[in-house]
Amino acid sequence: MANTYIISGAGSGIGRAMAQNLANAGNQCILLGRSIDALIQTLGSLNGTGHRIVVADVRNLDSLKTAAIELKDTAINGLLANAGIGGENYWGDADRWGDIIATNLTGTYNFVNTFLPNLRKATTTKHIVITSSVLARLGVANYSAYCASKAGLLGLMRSWAVQYAPEQILVNAICPGWVDTEMSQTGMQGIADNIGVTKDEFYDIAMQSVPLKRMSQPEEVAGLAAYLLSQHSITGQTLDINCGAVMNS
Repeated sequence: MANTYIISGAGSGIGRAMAQNLANAGNQCILLGRSIDALIQTLGSLNGTGHRIVVADVRNLDSLKTAAIELKDTAINGLLANAGIGGENYWGDADRWGDIIATNLTGTYNFVNTFLPNLRKATTTKHIVITSSVLARLGVANYSAYCASKAGLLGLMRSWAVQYAPEQILVNAICPGWVDTEMSQTGMQGIADNIGVTKDEFYDIAMQSVPLKRMSQPEEVAGLAAYLLSQHSITGQTLDINCGAVMNS
């Protein structure tokens, strides 16, 4: 039996890979994001039929409420809270702190709460999967907003896991390390510029602390998310996928 999943940040990177993975398994995907063009590209890459596009900004409650009206009769089996932005931030007039926190942390809070009524309509075990980051566990200079927002997601996940367990809603988070996406490539370029090396040189530096000496691929992260959506007993947990960069006991 096909399930229906809504994926935020579905226009690129990990979100697109999540949609592809789920569609390949015969599920229906609702693709949510800010860019209609990017969402159309994702839609065109999916196998199967019945997939939908919803243009909304997780930072904007009004746009999410409009999307919720459009989907009010739709039962959703899982919410994949994946939308996020990265990069550095610096104190001052051009500080990106507010935008990063609003997107990554508050945006996840907005997204999940907006579509929780749809999740409750499902008759099977229900899931929320949150995309956090290895930087929820590590500190990186000039990434204070990103590190704080991704660490905050883990606290949010644990609270929801307890709160919604009586409703058989399982809530978990994944913490990817370096993943070969446009956002990571941009981040690598920014750090490389700051320390005065090329991006290729910084890649070699970064991989020195990764035992497998490589970045993860988006489809690998998507596979982990799909596993979490398939099981019925794991909740309140953080699963790391970082090619060995962080090994937690």
